[in-house]
Amino acid sequence: MTTALSSPNLECRMYEARYPEVDTAVMIQVKSIAEMGAYVSLLEYNNVEGMIPFNELFRRRIRSVNSLIRVGRQEPAMVVRVDRDKGYIDLSKRRVSEEDMHACEERFNKSKLVHSIMRHVAETVGVDLEDLYVHIGWPLYRKFGHAFEAFKLIVSDPDSILDSLTKEVKEVGPDGQEVINVVPALTEEIKDALVKNVRRRMTPQPLKIRADIEMKCFQFDGVLHIKEAMKKAEAAGSDDCPVKIKLVAPPLYVLTTQTLDKEKGISVLNNAIKTCSEEIEHEKGKLLVKVVPRAVSEREDKLLAEHMAKLESANEEVDGDADSEEEEDTGMGEIDVENSGIAE
Repeated sequence: MTTALSSPNLECRMYEARYPEVDTAVMIQVKSIAEMGAYVSLLEYNNVEGMIPFNELFRRRIRSVNSLIRVGRQEPAMVVRVDRDKGYIDLSKRRVSEEDMHACEERFNKSKLVHSIMRHVAETVGVDLEDLYVHIGWPLYRKFGHAFEAFKLIVSDPDSILDSLTKEVKEVGPDGQEVINVVPALTEEIKDALVKNVRRRMTPQPLKIRADIEMKCFQFDGVLHIKEAMKKAEAAGSDDCPVKIKLVAPPLYVLTTQTLDKEKGISVLNNAIKTCSEEIEHEKGKLLVKVVPRAVSEREDKLLAEHMAKLESANEEVDGDADSEEEEDTGMGEIDVENSGIAE
């Protein structure tokens, strides 16, 4: 694996086999629609062309092909026939089951991440992408079932995974005879670049778990009781799964936590809600779960932050702001959660 002086070739299939096996679901992208069917490219096989005949598109007759299959769309398709000599591949959309679809999408997402990392390393170091696959990617696929599983291990222990990879190199010995020596498959430069990219792309990122609740207390010193309940909710968290509770607008509050373990995060928030509910109900208050704990996307988190910022800005512009804050503290106001755009 030597560094090329010219620009390296960065095009290569994801798997060692040049063509997929029959009765295998593969990820395709629709390129064009013709009289005979839809022409597609197989994304995992370096965009080799295939075709889905019209009679393999759908289980039932349809009026408009364009309403169900469109140029540019990516989706799983079942391999029906492979002519390796001519490079013809026939596929079927109607034969793909739900189970096939999920398995294909999961495999493709893993393969796409591996491919992106490998391609970036090839471009950075200046070697052909196929060389990297021959000596690194495909051996890891063979050993671990999928290179993605090996990459997960590389994050914490790269040496045990990568140092075992070797390649054969032909050399001329002292006697002038050609000999084959087994050497490490990776140079230090390639190894460093690969480990750096794997760690950057595959180090687990904490999930944000959120729940939306309404909490009210009409008793004397109700605001103090609500604050105490909030403290009890936050105390239900842990060092690796801390709980935060914030007021959005009376009587709506959000509880959040961040964790690598989704199920644990949901469990911790549920426990925090239970603790908070018991405390506020002891003081004759009421807690209502509007949205149960769930993992939220960056978009949802951003929408919530923007909504809270708007409410804060509007509150600052109201005359007699001190009175507004006092009313807010009582937790006695109302908000239309369903139409607020934050409890999605």
